[in-house]
Amino acid sequence: MARLALDQAPQASLPRRFLLSAPLWGMLGGMLLLIDGDALLRTRWHPGTLALAHVFTLGVLGNVMLGSVLQFLPAAAGVRVRGMARLGSSLHGVFNLGVLLLVLGLHESWGYALRGAAMLLPLAFVLLAVMTVPGLLAAVGEPLLRAGVGVAIGFGVLVALLGGTLALGLDGWQALPLAALVDVHASWGAVGWVVVLLASVARVVMPMFQGTGTLPAWVQAVWLGSVPLTLGGAAWWRLNHADGMWLTGVVAAHTLLFACAALWLQGNAARLRRGPLVSSWRAGLVLLVLAALALAGGARGGVLAGALGLGFALPLLLIGMALEIVAFIGWIDLHRRCGRGVQLPGVQRLLPDSDKLGVLLAQVPLLLLPAAALWPSPWLARAAGLALLFAWLAVWSALRGVRRRADGFLLTLEGRR
Repeated sequence: MARLALDQAPQASLPRRFLLSAPLWGMLGGMLLLIDGDALLRTRWHPGTLALAHVFTLGVLGNVMLGSVLQFLPAAAGVRVRGMARLGSSLHGVFNLGVLLLVLGLHESWGYALRGAAMLLPLAFVLLAVMTVPGLLAAVGEPLLRAGVGVAIGFGVLVALLGGTLALGLDGWQALPLAALVDVHASWGAVGWVVVLLASVARVVMPMFQGTGTLPAWVQAVWLGSVPLTLGGAAWWRLNHADGMWLTGVVAAHTLLFACAALWLQGNAARLRRGPLVSSWRAGLVLLVLAALALAGGARGGVLAGALGLGFALPLLLIGMALEIVAFIGWIDLHRRCGRGVQLPGVQRLLPDSDKLGVLLAQVPLLLLPAAALWPSPWLARAAGLALLFAWLAVWSALRGVRRRADGFLLTLEGRR
């Protein structure tokens, strides 16, 4: 198990900035459904559907993953992140401005917004690579973790560059095989960036926070090595043939293997730690299995898979991690500000399990989202949008609660002095 190096953790404001941005994007996703209704759930090619998909893939998942990586690599993996103080805030600004321009450009068909996003989002991922890859190459220990994070960041850069090209194609700058490139872009982003990063980090955080074991190193190495090989081969086939079944099969297979392996580790843990984190991961993994299976259902199956995977399953996994990370960040920040000799409130007091459970219960109404994808109707889509709005408001309130409790402790401490 990795040992935590608290002195190497970044300033609390940096990862917290990313993690607190994610629920704001989730609330925006709910507002888009309230405005556009079932039009967003009938076809993947509607401009609003494309905007909504990127609200979740970049705004929600992207912010949580970037904030988690910047906190996790130095504190838990012993990886030095370069330019954390100088480049971190720029990364947050460039990334979120790029996402905003992309969502506006897709939803409103604004060319200048698409052009801006086509420059900013690749720049953000290149900046992330510059900050992290040298440290990944220089660090020792945890080779599978470092290799997995490196592969994920490499795919992130490729996906951003391909996405920028697609944005310029939508703006009419160049003639492109848009349908095939969108399929490649989506599959590389879903598996190469999101699932690979989750699987790599899970090798450390599942034993650390959930009490599970780990897969044999060779099993995870084979899975990780197969990702670029099969995604590359399937992408070549999709770009040269109309048949996208191979690409869909690769996405479904790798997602299923990750989700089933993680569920198996939870089910066979000798000392599984019961609590909201384990519950959120178990529910998210089960939903991820269903999303992968839905990909076999043709066009409607693809919309259902998106609703289940992007709107529900993957956010559940990342919400569970974000709740733990933000509380831990708050404790580290208190430790640095108070110094030695002061009895600090524990991590669990900064974010009690009751608050975490409330956040998870607020996610239950999101079952309306796959229901609205299966049976599109204006009232059901808007009910799902309202559920999204309140679910992500609950996440934001819980994450903000850590800062409120920490500030309250400092005020009490000052009063005693």
